[in-house]
Amino acid sequence: MSLPVTQGKTLPDAWDYKGRPAERSMSGGWTSAAMILGVEACERLTTLGIAVNLVTYLTETMHLGNATSATTVTNFLGTSFMLCLLGGFIADTFLGRYLTIGIFAIVQATGVTILTISTVIPSLRPPKCTRDNTTTCIPASGIQLIILYLALYLTALGTGGLKSSVSGFGSDQFDESDPEERSQMTNFFNWFFFFINIGSLGSVTILVYIQDNLGREWGYGICACAIVIGLVVFLSGTRRYRFKKLVGSPLTQIAAVFLAAWKKRDMEFPSDSSLLFNIDDVPVGLKKKKKQKLPPKQAVPAAIKDPSVPEANKWNLATLTDVEEVKLVLRMLPIWATTVIFWTVYAQMTTFSVSQATTMDRHIGNFQIPAGSLTVFFVGGILLTVPIYDSLIVPIARKVLRNPQGLTPLQRIAVGLVLSIIAMVAAALTEIKRLRAASSHGLTNNPVAQIPLSVFWLVPQFLFVGAGEAFTYIGQLDFFLRECPKGMKTMSTGLFLSTLSLGFFVSSLLVTIVHKVTGNKKPWLPDNLNQGRLYDFYWLLAILSCLNLAIYLVFAKWYVYKDKRLADEEIELEEAEPTFH
Repeated sequence: MSLPVTQGKTLPDAWDYKGRPAERSMSGGWTSAAMILGVEACERLTTLGIAVNLVTYLTETMHLGNATSATTVTNFLGTSFMLCLLGGFIADTFLGRYLTIGIFAIVQATGVTILTISTVIPSLRPPKCTRDNTTTCIPASGIQLIILYLALYLTALGTGGLKSSVSGFGSDQFDESDPEERSQMTNFFNWFFFFINIGSLGSVTILVYIQDNLGREWGYGICACAIVIGLVVFLSGTRRYRFKKLVGSPLTQIAAVFLAAWKKRDMEFPSDSSLLFNIDDVPVGLKKKKKQKLPPKQAVPAAIKDPSVPEANKWNLATLTDVEEVKLVLRMLPIWATTVIFWTVYAQMTTFSVSQATTMDRHIGNFQIPAGSLTVFFVGGILLTVPIYDSLIVPIARKVLRNPQGLTPLQRIAVGLVLSIIAMVAAALTEIKRLRAASSHGLTNNPVAQIPLSVFWLVPQFLFVGAGEAFTYIGQLDFFLRECPKGMKTMSTGLFLSTLSLGFFVSSLLVTIVHKVTGNKKPWLPDNLNQGRLYDFYWLLAILSCLNLAIYLVFAKWYVYKDKRLADEEIELEEAEPTFH
């Protein structure tokens, strides 16, 4: 038996930068992947270096209110993740991953550079003042806010486009048909997660300290330099990269199926299965088999052949494969929707929790911890939970639940949702304790006074949300990767990132509503948190999370995993190799 072609000198499905078949020994592998990991570490350092400490910049330098600052931060992060969908669509359909990464890295560098310049030029920020109970600080003017928002949303656009393609382009550097390179690709994703966390730790410790002690211009300047260095490193690997052909976006497939179904909504369901567009009617490569069983009537309007249409295309005729794949995605939407609230809770760790920290005693001896650096405990919660889960929880779950994986993806998500509720309860109780300390020391009317209460009282809420993310993040990724058809694997990342994005936007919406409803009476979220009722906002999130958990459990119990459902309905999908986003 002859060896597969992919074991030879060239690869049949990869090309070099000149469009020639890529040579295995001269392209791809760890040399290329390392350069891609470098740009991802720089992107993470840059984005979080801005986001985790942005709320203090908005309140202390731009003189915006707490509610406005919180919504600005969550809108920035929400937009960053939502634009990953746009970046993925552009990469899959038009530019390819290499060009998408290069172009959007330049966009991000431009945004961070504008932000850095705005911290250097005095006219681009309001005059300095001390926020106390007698001084009214002048808020940022319209033109100052325009420059700020231009910088932030250019950064968000660059982040979205870059983040959407980095992991996918990294996986393109390894040949899945080769056992050795397939093993290397698994290690690549481990290192990818490691570099994300390295960038995160660098941003919440070193960069935040520099911003608070040396100045924002230094902190943001380092961010700008980091993304430029990452771009240079990335471009330096051009001659060694492996490039893949554009495969098209799964969003296009979903839109095509819905459009074809709408056009044929009045057509009668055929009794003859030959009138359905199936695998036998299309070129080799589409991957659907149906075993002696006609699909349900509601499933296939898009796949009915219409004799009145002389030239069929994907916008008026879909294969049964396309229809079945879209159905698989639609069945995941209830689970998708009920995980959004977790990321709304998560958003509070970069907004109001940081605002709380600015009012508390942050000293360890003579060293003062930057308020934004409290998120290091959040990262610590993640790093502690992963080994505890693998070494302790999995063996117990295997015995009790008789599941070789320990907890199923849906069970892991449920644990994360429970931990987010506990986090909000802890946050509410800590805020009550903080307000009592402020009242007992007569500091209620002074927004800048340091309350004699250790900032480490905030640690539990960061740890619980971090532990919750370890369960929810991995559970969501595992669920979406497992349940998405392999031909639509990029959709799995899109579904996951959209829950993060919507979670931040829901946080912005809740803050806006609460601020408008309570602002004229007893405001929950005033500019002086010592006079507010932030604890009620945390209680609200805890109640909403409980209701969401109840709905989630109903949907999780109703959900049937893809493999079991297809087996029960006698459907077999011969699916293409997975792609990574």
